[in-house]
Amino acid sequence: MTSPLFRTKKVEQSIRDTEEPEHSLKKSLSALDLTVFGVGVIIGTGIFVLTGTVAKDNAGPATALAFVVAGVVCALAALCYAEFASTVPVAGSAYTFSYASLGELPAWIIGWDLVLEFALGTAVVAVGWSGYVQSLMDNAGWQMPAVLGSREGSDVFGFDILAAVLVLVLTGILVLGMKLSARVTSVVVAIKVTVVLVVIIAGAFFITADNYDPFIPESQPVPAGDSLDSPLIQLMFGWAPANFGVMGIFTAASVVFFAFIGFDIVATAAEETKNPQRDMPRGILGSLFICTVLYVLVSIVVTGMQNYRELSVDAPLADAFKATGHPWYAGFISFGAAVGLTTVCMILLLGQTRVFFAMSRDGLLPRFFSRVHPRFRTPHRPTILLGVAIAILAGFTPLNELAALVNIGTLFAFVIVAISVLILRRTRPDLPRAFRTPWVPVLPIVSVAASLWLMLNLPAETWVRFGVWMAIGVVVYFLYSRRHSRLAKGESESGAPVGRSGPDSR
Repeated sequence: MTSPLFRTKKVEQSIRDTEEPEHSLKKSLSALDLTVFGVGVIIGTGIFVLTGTVAKDNAGPATALAFVVAGVVCALAALCYAEFASTVPVAGSAYTFSYASLGELPAWIIGWDLVLEFALGTAVVAVGWSGYVQSLMDNAGWQMPAVLGSREGSDVFGFDILAAVLVLVLTGILVLGMKLSARVTSVVVAIKVTVVLVVIIAGAFFITADNYDPFIPESQPVPAGDSLDSPLIQLMFGWAPANFGVMGIFTAASVVFFAFIGFDIVATAAEETKNPQRDMPRGILGSLFICTVLYVLVSIVVTGMQNYRELSVDAPLADAFKATGHPWYAGFISFGAAVGLTTVCMILLLGQTRVFFAMSRDGLLPRFFSRVHPRFRTPHRPTILLGVAIAILAGFTPLNELAALVNIGTLFAFVIVAISVLILRRTRPDLPRAFRTPWVPVLPIVSVAASLWLMLNLPAETWVRFGVWMAIGVVVYFLYSRRHSRLAKGESESGAPVGRSGPDSR
């Protein structure tokens, strides 16, 4: 491509940038740390809520198969992420990958997308954590003042103090260092996985075989909608997916897919990994495999404990134990969810700060934010800025309607990474690749198709909001980023020419 908008940053230059003393991150993470990060961010409210929702509304006991389908879709994307993260071990994940293959404007767009995705994701999870904690406090007889409680569904002025404090505390942990963050995450993930395993093992003793009959309920057609709340594919083609039956499994998969969101964040820590060529594929694929197995087992247990028609939507696991005469587990599950959400929130914030840091180091955002702390070797400036901003957002704003933007942003990143693998294989076949995505070009193409299919099943309203955010990003790029880009200036921080594959900008 000849346009300056599509100038690419050479992989070698991206790696050299990580060696600049003032802009380099400390390498302290192992494959185990990365796997723990992945499990920590993937297992959230999805495992405690979505299992019952899709079993009752979409797939019945076959929800386990829906988790397998969603896991396969994520695995396709994970294989692409693993190749890039091991080949280009630089902070920024999909942003960095697209800069090396698609060019500057596409890289900016995906970076802008990830900033929104991780910011809203962090805030939404913080609000959810606050709700669980307040529920536990109510059980103990403690009441939060209404003005300091959750903003969800509230018509009065207030500030969700618990959500804001959580974000600020996690911000402090991230500033102090990745190794500390990894240790905190390891402890919390151990608690969270223990809770999930207890649910699986204990629930297995309360399974009734009759609840699995039929395993795949009879198909029920769904009338097509005509409003912005309807999936985009319905408005475009008038096609509506069926609930239950074989097609209901795929309908359910498009819902439970969002319980897997987060494994891609592992790639943002590539620059802080001791041996990224070996450990990044292990961390990404290992965490995804572990979570898929846990999700399948939980869905089998919950649909075996209680008939899928009787499952609750709000708290299916807890209510299933109540239905079998074991209400004690309800509080135990709420405790596990509250503890588990802390790591989800922290790792989402981690991912956002690393993308922001990488964009700043490339000059697309002010370079002020790309200087690391002299002692902790962490990007403290963007971490503090974003942490405070998200704390305010979580405290003041009910975010349930914006949560879908997290989903479309993730799927968009999946599409970009799969396309980038194809392009970089063609333009840079000489690059050493410690891990190679198998069956190229077939697997990346299938990954793109699967991600686009799930995107089409999102509400049209989500597409409108996503389009508005992207339009704002394009304006910011042309007003600031295009002129301040290090590739546009044609020099590195030391004054040496920066490698590029497109022509110089003016």
